[in-house]
Amino acid sequence: MLDRVNFPLTKVQVGDFIQEKEYTNFFTLQQVISELIDTDLIAAQSIRNRTHLAITDEGRETLRFFENRISEGIKKDIDNYFIEKEFDLRNEVSVQGDYYKSTSGEFEAHLLAKDRGITLVDITLSVPVEETAASICDNWQKKNQEIYQHLVEQLF
Repeated sequence: MLDRVNFPLTKVQVGDFIQEKEYTNFFTLQQVISELIDTDLIAAQSIRNRTHLAITDEGRETLRFFENRISEGIKKDIDNYFIEKEFDLRNEVSVQGDYYKSTSGEFEAHLLAKDRGITLVDITLSVPVEETAASICDNWQKKNQEIYQHLVEQLF
């Protein structure tokens, strides 16, 4: 799956597909993902409560050796899944919100929106309370398009 897209997928996105198709169970999937990360065949980046996965160059090279062992039916299932859900999958990982405590003691909510690898919006807001920073990040996930549209209208 990771080799068929040009953007990272979340661990949940990969898991949802694999479990929906009943290719394996949750525990085996988690073990395999951990082993792939440990052997640097895929890279993982945690952003708040999501783990983003991407295939590495070494992972692509290794996949080429075993590609003929993946059935055509599974490859077709993956392709159909991406045809159906690519926009939603891409949107889910291209909008990111995370927060952290700064050296000043404030909490900074870092909000990012990308499209095809191009940064559309990159905003950092400082707030005094952690709950506010968390809320800003959650709302960014829900309202990013509306906020982007408002910024463009107001600034142009």
